[in-house]
Amino acid sequence: MPQSAKSSKSKAHSAVPLDPMSQMRQSFEQFLSVFQSKEPELAFQALRPLELDASLLEQLQSEFVERASRLWNDSLNHGIQLKDRRFSSEAWGAQPSSTFLAAMYLLNGEFLQKMVQVVKTDDKTRARLNFAVEQYVALASPSNFLPLNPDAMKKALDSDGLSISKGLQNLLHDVQQGHVSMTDERVFAVGQNVALTKGQVVYENAYFQLIEYAPLTKEVFERPLLLVPPCINKFYILDLKPENSLIRHAVAQGHRTFVVSWCNPKEDMVHATWDDYIEHAVLKAIELAQSISSSKTINALGFCVGGTLLSTALGVLAARGKHPVQSLTLLTTLVDFTHTGVLDVFIDETMVKFRELQYANGGLMSGKDMAQTFSFLRPNDLVWNYVVNNYLKGETPPAFDLLYWNSDSTNLPGPLYAWYLRHMYLENLLVKPNALTVCGQSLDLSKIKSPVYIYGSREDHIVPIDAAYASTKIFKGPKRFVMGASGHIAGVINPPASQKRSHWICAQSNFPSSLEKWVGQAKEVPGSWWDDWMSWLSEHAGKSVRAPKMQGNKLYQPIEPAPGRYVAVKI
Repeated sequence: MPQSAKSSKSKAHSAVPLDPMSQMRQSFEQFLSVFQSKEPELAFQALRPLELDASLLEQLQSEFVERASRLWNDSLNHGIQLKDRRFSSEAWGAQPSSTFLAAMYLLNGEFLQKMVQVVKTDDKTRARLNFAVEQYVALASPSNFLPLNPDAMKKALDSDGLSISKGLQNLLHDVQQGHVSMTDERVFAVGQNVALTKGQVVYENAYFQLIEYAPLTKEVFERPLLLVPPCINKFYILDLKPENSLIRHAVAQGHRTFVVSWCNPKEDMVHATWDDYIEHAVLKAIELAQSISSSKTINALGFCVGGTLLSTALGVLAARGKHPVQSLTLLTTLVDFTHTGVLDVFIDETMVKFRELQYANGGLMSGKDMAQTFSFLRPNDLVWNYVVNNYLKGETPPAFDLLYWNSDSTNLPGPLYAWYLRHMYLENLLVKPNALTVCGQSLDLSKIKSPVYIYGSREDHIVPIDAAYASTKIFKGPKRFVMGASGHIAGVINPPASQKRSHWICAQSNFPSSLEKWVGQAKEVPGSWWDDWMSWLSEHAGKSVRAPKMQGNKLYQPIEPAPGRYVAVKI
């Protein structure tokens, strides 16, 4: 640019403010001049402590400059099309400055993620850098800031500021309750419009209540079904509304169904261990289901951490020479902790040692802290989406039973949590024969001979589908592996009537060395996997017998109606 033009522009700038597009162009040109530095590293002073691959960084630099220049030209000519749903409203497209800002943000975010790949470091450090960059990029979105969000600003103008007032009220409410509202929690109440399947609590101790459900058929299978949900959540994820309740579905198919309802730990549980949860909860629940149903064997299902607990318990029983479980179902369960996905960024010797010292004399791991951690695994969907809608736009989140459950957190005993981190996530001892001792028994899961139904969700970010598939290599009995669409929860809670999502099955009984090879042989089936599981489960449920007239028996009589007191306890 000629010097005279520079001087003229400078004077004009001092006299009157530039319009938004001019301001943006000036900032863009300044940014581009830095990025076009002859020495690539000069553009990344913040990363100087890290060793970068200079040649790859230079290639990345050139690519960025080319794409950024093209983006600027597109904004001046025929406009920019934004595919990200955060910027999909008409308000974003109606203002060229907002469109360009969003497009530049997306480009910067993409290249920040690519920069992680040019850092010379180990895989663990790179994964942590990637996670940190993901969090920063999600936070820095212009949609998260009221003055930069044309959609929120339009709503504020259209409502004469009422949306901002409502947003502040929502913010205050969430600060008081201690978490971001994902749904209108006032709409739901456990036992009133979620967890409605009728039954009775037939046993309780300090660790859990056992619920037996009332039959919905005149006859039931002789072999009962015991469900072990994760102890880090409440059981009613399996019993939301009647139309999407896995428990009710099982009962309606003639299965005499029991479920473990975990205690929400308080100060009297600060010393509870993994061994305690196995001996006094899972093993006790198996014994109770046998006794109440008068069946020598039962079918058992474990979901998420509940599946890890159940697998551990069966390993203990196998070491004792007992095999009371006719069939085992594992839903999105980690047994082999080799591939733990994004959660691996939090796990190393230092972190685990810190937790062990923290809970050396007992304590509680806050359920709210765990819930926040899981939310930030998907920050755009589970954090900033609600920040924008609740606070910037002043909207009340829609009523959604699954998200209500997700906000209903539970604590964990600190010693159990620390033990789980070390022996499962860090050292992966459960799958190593005789490497782990639980309840006085040396475990070898290959001694579990029960047929196993293994379900994994394709987009699961907590139990990656590779990790779910790895269980096919651990258990030696007959196995069936099914892959469902969607994620950790939505993939599981997928009733047939909804006619949503596909699942994949493979007719062959052998299991290839990798998931990719299995998928290559598998067949896609539209709709829910529930019917496939029910067909498999019925093969192991025994003959039909007359349905019981009451829940429990003379020794274990009903204590209170389902869903019981334990599930109602809040943090």
